[in-house]
Amino acid sequence: MLVKWIRCAVVDRVGFDRGQRKWAGLLGEPGFRAQGGGWSRSQPGVIHLFSFWESRAFYDSFMARSHDRLAAAQQGSFQDPRVRLFEYRFDVKMGFEPRFHDADLLRVAHTKVHEDRAEHFALMQEKVWNPAMAGSPGMLRGVFAQAESGCEFLVLSMWKSAAERAKYRTERVERLALRAQTGADIAAITGDVIDMEPSWTV
Repeated sequence: MLVKWIRCAVVDRVGFDRGQRKWAGLLGEPGFRAQGGGWSRSQPGVIHLFSFWESRAFYDSFMARSHDRLAAAQQGSFQDPRVRLFEYRFDVKMGFEPRFHDADLLRVAHTKVHEDRAEHFALMQEKVWNPAMAGSPGMLRGVFAQAESGCEFLVLSMWKSAAERAKYRTERVERLALRAQTGADIAAITGDVIDMEPSWTV
């Protein structure tokens, strides 16, 4: 399964929102599974969108045929778009399904790791971080995915509410990071918390 992550700065909220609703046209596309996203909590005017495709081949076919027609409705409403593609590796919580309807909040972590530490990082995600996140009240589901470069990873988690995510406390995260030897693996990490915009869910 392919995960597409788009981040951009919106300069015309009304125009962007109107155009985003037109992406409902994705529903007829072969291989399309789901799309959802919303507004960054830390960066005003920034949005994150995530879409799931059965395979890279289906996604490439869509990009060649239908993408530009759907995207035309949002022209001029945003700037500084960043698009990244990742391949699904494993669930963060068992039984992952690409759907957004029951989530109020998304958490994204984007990590670049040292080349010789990529497999160790993935193993620690599976053995240390995943059980801790899966045991957090309000965490609905999540996905761990890897970029083609092999040294770049995405962790996307879906939450019932901001209050529930806040229970995943700082001191607990620091303890887990020590156990997973995160400092030795990571070259750079960025993340964000996203308030879902339900009208954008496809």
